[in-house]
Amino acid sequence: MLLAVAVAPLAVACTTPPAPLPPDPLVELAASARADAALASTVAEVPSAAEVAKNRGEHAKLLQAEIDRERPPVSSSAPVPAAPSTPPTPPDPAAALRAALDTSLRKASDLVPTLPAHRAALVGSVAAGCASLLEVLA
Repeated sequence: MLLAVAVAPLAVACTTPPAPLPPDPLVELAASARADAALASTVAEVPSAAEVAKNRGEHAKLLQAEIDRERPPVSSSAPVPAAPSTPPTPPDPAAALRAALDTSLRKASDLVPTLPAHRAALVGSVAAGCASLLEVLA
């Protein structure tokens, strides 16, 4: 009887579901990378847009791989987030692409100090890549 009384709180603690994890901060960066790649792929007027699309697509893949490593998908058949639909071409495509890259650069840079070292290195590399792409577009 004494053992049952002592074990009862432990049984309740074991059946309580764990608190849900906060959203992964890299999800927003991966979505931005996919959106930047989609925008760059529609901008034919900018000579280096294809390179921007390729690099931002690679950023999206690397960020998604880290998200999936940290928090594996529940099901192996879970769909990978699709690239956003093709955005309309803005009036000034080069300016829109620079603005998108600048926003992505700032988001990544602001996130770096809040992350563990291995994730900070990845996000820092993405930020540096965005800065380099901005220079290419300048």
